[in-house]
Amino acid sequence: MRAAWSRISGWLSARRAQFTLGLRVMMAALAALTVALALRLPLPLWAVLTAVIVTQMSVGRSIKVTTDYLIGTIGGAIYGGVIAVLFPHTGELALLAVMALAVAPLAVVAAINPSLNVAPVTAIIVLLLPSMTHGSPLESAIDRVIEVAVGAFVGLAVSFAVLPSRAHNLAITAAARMLDQIAATLDELLKGLAHGLDSETLHRLQDGIGAALVGLNGVALEAERERVARVAVGPDTGPLLRTLLRLRHDLVMIGRAAMVRLPDDLQSRLVAAQTEVRLAAGDYLRGCEAALLSRAAPPPLDAFEAALRGYIEAVSALRRAGRTRDLPVDVIERFFMVGFALEQLHQNFIDLRRCVDAWSHTAERRRPA
Repeated sequence: MRAAWSRISGWLSARRAQFTLGLRVMMAALAALTVALALRLPLPLWAVLTAVIVTQMSVGRSIKVTTDYLIGTIGGAIYGGVIAVLFPHTGELALLAVMALAVAPLAVVAAINPSLNVAPVTAIIVLLLPSMTHGSPLESAIDRVIEVAVGAFVGLAVSFAVLPSRAHNLAITAAARMLDQIAATLDELLKGLAHGLDSETLHRLQDGIGAALVGLNGVALEAERERVARVAVGPDTGPLLRTLLRLRHDLVMIGRAAMVRLPDDLQSRLVAAQTEVRLAAGDYLRGCEAALLSRAAPPPLDAFEAALRGYIEAVSALRRAGRTRDLPVDVIERFFMVGFALEQLHQNFIDLRRCVDAWSHTAERRRPA
């Protein structure tokens, strides 16, 4: 029983953000309907639908969707209303022609700028609704804008007021998860230097990080909208995002090098130094992950730097002994690519330390005296 409850509580905890979003969406729908009925709007349906649409996972995303939805609605309503007034349509053929004239340009605009994809829908409603309600196109356009505005502002207000989820926090959580993935992948790649890796294994290791980076990019954009709108406090997420991207490039270089296996006599002389680098790099990345999540100071880089010096010294000893002179060209390239990639990794670790340190300073400023 205790184990079952533990699994259930773990499942609920892992989906806390989704349950919170569900609560916000429900509250937004109820509030929008209440306001629409109080204002006696002709079609409260549009206010409720809009409130549900603009209530997103984070405040930053809600701001973006609200802005796009309002701009698209106002543009579609104005254009649809103008077409309806300029081209009266009483028969079915006339209605078809006017509909084509209204929808086609807006569909092209929406294809160019997907954030305005509600504009053609709004124009269609403005054209067709008067025939069902026996009103005028101008009244239909005005009502549509008011209904959407009510729903948009109610949804945005709920996003701010009911258990708000800041995209800045989501971005840091996503960045921390990505650091954990980078640490695991780097560990596998550095182990693979000893025996070589095939392309299928490399793709499997790299694909997860690529998908995580795409997701992080989207959350980071929402976080920047919050920062610009002054609804969240925190450093620019750009430097952290760029550092993670460069760390992924380092993994790509190390992965390419791991596809060519060194001769056994050289590998036996490097395996101890490579192991030290692998363990120190993993500890540093996971230390940065924990520091980001807790807004703490970054871990020291001394252990990795000492391990890297040991690896460089081991490589230099092999070169002085002439062990690399008769190696094939592809093996020589691999040999030196690893050293270059580890040097780049060191520089990016330094940048990562600055990023983590910036977030720890933010926590200090927000901590009460």
